[in-house]
Amino acid sequence: MYTQAMDTGPKEERKAVRSAEEAQLEERFEARIDEGAFIEAKDWMPEHYRKTLVRQISQHAHSEIVGMLPEGNWVTRAPTLKRKAILLAKIQDEGGHGLYLYAAAETLGTSRDQMIAALHGGRAKYSSIFNYPTLSWADIGVIGWLVDGAAIMNQVPLTRCSYAPYARAMVRICREESFHQRQGFDALLVMMRDGTDAQREMVQDAVNRWWWPSLMMFGPPDGESTHSTQSMRWGIKRISNDDLRQKFVDATVEQAKVLGVTMPDPLLKWNAERGHHDFGPIAWDEFWQVVGGHGPCNKERLAARVKAWEDGAWVREAAMAHARKQALKEQAA
Repeated sequence: MYTQAMDTGPKEERKAVRSAEEAQLEERFEARIDEGAFIEAKDWMPEHYRKTLVRQISQHAHSEIVGMLPEGNWVTRAPTLKRKAILLAKIQDEGGHGLYLYAAAETLGTSRDQMIAALHGGRAKYSSIFNYPTLSWADIGVIGWLVDGAAIMNQVPLTRCSYAPYARAMVRICREESFHQRQGFDALLVMMRDGTDAQREMVQDAVNRWWWPSLMMFGPPDGESTHSTQSMRWGIKRISNDDLRQKFVDATVEQAKVLGVTMPDPLLKWNAERGHHDFGPIAWDEFWQVVGGHGPCNKERLAARVKAWEDGAWVREAAMAHARKQALKEQAA
């Protein structure tokens, strides 16, 4: 009953009371972030923190689901039963990752239907890498090696994200992504060591096409990244875009030597003074064009997702009808 009295004064006074309370809550929130504590779903959080997480986690979920499409295109054309089984398992993992992430985003007060509607309406993004075509079987191996390798670099720091439900989801996702990266590398290694000259050329061609888009996966340069500074301040991100990209280049160059492939960058070389590899300029105009919906497969990917959603409407309706029927039975019992 005492709280009711707080809402009976002048409008300006009520606003001041709420502002003071919010300032105190935000101060406590920032202190917890500085301590390295995890934020749980029921904890108070600033609205901008919540919105930033919804944007990032839903984009991540969309990427996992859309990422099934370029690989699903090769299930029926895998060269052996072993490779078919591995690819099917990987696609299934990615579907599961999407479900984990949608569930994590739902703890922030948004619904799965809202997130999917935003994707289908073009208001939400997914990783630009999935708007490129898979032209050969070698592309599937390169996606595992480079694309999933870049994903691991991005995602391992997220296991320490300040938002606990997201961090917990990322632990399992990263373990499975590690499998994906290894199976891709293994597929390429077999082609390079035991394959024909044509197969080795196929691998090199795939590396040439996927190398630069893989570097773009880490996002724009730090100075041009809209959300990075605040996300790092809040502990949502732990490592900057440019630092992650450099770490990826350094690791991948050594792996390329084992495979016997050449990176399509004449400026790529070791810099002893920096202790890192230098690499050439990235075509950011291409990146922004793809992000803006004008990549090679943007329309195709989104149309496939919308069609799958519409074709599956009867399944969702049947599941809801069954749930309502079960609820009525429980009430009558």
